[in-house]
Amino acid sequence: MKRQELMVAAIKNGTVIDHIPSNKLFQVVRLLHLEDKNVESEVMIGYNLPSKKMGNKSIIKISEKFFTDAELNVLSVVAPNVTLCVIRDYEVVEKKRVTLPQEIIGIVKCGNPKCITNNEPMSTHFHVTDSKHGIIQCKYCEKEQKLDTIKLV
Repeated sequence: MKRQELMVAAIKNGTVIDHIPSNKLFQVVRLLHLEDKNVESEVMIGYNLPSKKMGNKSIIKISEKFFTDAELNVLSVVAPNVTLCVIRDYEVVEKKRVTLPQEIIGIVKCGNPKCITNNEPMSTHFHVTDSKHGIIQCKYCEKEQKLDTIKLV
């Protein structure tokens, strides 16, 4: 049997976000604002690609775009095990994983319909109370939520 591989175009400079769970791909795109018409970088998206570790995965390659740690750590809210590779001159110069920030502001919707953030025009604000189990708590109403059940703002 002949082995076949999927070829994804290399980028000269930019960021590769790998090991995205396929069911979280579009949330990652939204969190990084890659759907905005103001994005001038080339963006390549691979969806439902075969993965030995995950069964299937998704990948995003963004040319000429480098993110701050704060920008990338918001990914941990929806995809805690992604791998980030910084590419320069077609070579991986840095590889890292995202980490869950202690505070999550303006990203996650509070699950309490009576919370002030659901009834007034204001940003949500959560504290991570248990990073191991992915539990966050609303600063305003104190409702706890699990990260695997959250909705994005």
